[in-house]
Amino acid sequence: MNTLLLAFLVVLTVGAAGFALVPSLLGDSRAEKRRKALQGDIQARRRDNAAARSREERRRSVQDAVKAQNEEHKKRRRISLAEFIFQAGMDIKPRAFIRNSVIVGVVLFAVLALVQVPIYFAAVFGVAGAYLLPRFYLARRRRRYQDRFLDELPNAVEAIVRGVKTGLPLNDTVRLVAKEVKEPVRSEFQRVLDQQAFGMSMTDAVQVLIERVPLPEVNFFIVVISVQQQAGGNLSEALGNLARVLRNRKKMKLKVKAMSSEAKASAGIIGSLPFVVAGIVTLVSPRYLEPLWTTPLGNIWLGVAFFMLVLGVFVMNRMIQFDY
Repeated sequence: MNTLLLAFLVVLTVGAAGFALVPSLLGDSRAEKRRKALQGDIQARRRDNAAARSREERRRSVQDAVKAQNEEHKKRRRISLAEFIFQAGMDIKPRAFIRNSVIVGVVLFAVLALVQVPIYFAAVFGVAGAYLLPRFYLARRRRRYQDRFLDELPNAVEAIVRGVKTGLPLNDTVRLVAKEVKEPVRSEFQRVLDQQAFGMSMTDAVQVLIERVPLPEVNFFIVVISVQQQAGGNLSEALGNLARVLRNRKKMKLKVKAMSSEAKASAGIIGSLPFVVAGIVTLVSPRYLEPLWTTPLGNIWLGVAFFMLVLGVFVMNRMIQFDY
């Protein structure tokens, strides 16, 4: 009986020890798994936080770069005649431009004097024409140059994206753009390469683009390149997004142009109507409008009418100017 009781106690003790140790071992295994899973979650959160910090730093870098560019533009809002000519893509010197403006004024004065316009009116129109007509021509050349640049800029950006995706360095893709794309983008990117040849970094070299074409689209491109050079990041993705933005802005520009075409046509008709009517009346009755030219009161009213005409055309022109 004592032997059976002793054996029973031994078995009970061994079983209790087994029940005590086995769950502990299994528990250690489960705890290890939980610990590894927790470490994985912590590492994932750290990676997410690092990515969030990287995106925030890149966003701040872009904001700082855009702010710096805007401040620079505010400081250089008034541009000189030489810069205006440079932005129009012309090679003429400012001295030659002023000389040609004087010639235009003298020719206009001589023509008005030959058609027997009062001498003081001819002088006023000659001075105004010498100042305004060449500048209108220069502003038109500058706008056409910028439009041509913006038409080709998305193609140049997409060419850079394709080059970067194939593994080419940024300098080589810019060199490819300087050889393959159309003018005037080709010449401007060649100027960037020339600046690099003098020892400038890409961040400083691309700044020459904004000097020739001071437009927001060009500023976007410069900011993307500058931020990528300073903070790193996926350049192909950033430039791809920029190319889409540029094409969307171009579509918006064409839409605005279509919407404002009616107002432009109205301004053209209203502006030309007085001259057409005056020409027809002069052909039918040559002496009917003669008091406007020969009497002081007629000259005053002629000047008032011309001023009101110019003011009306200016107001209509401002009404069709949109920021997009």
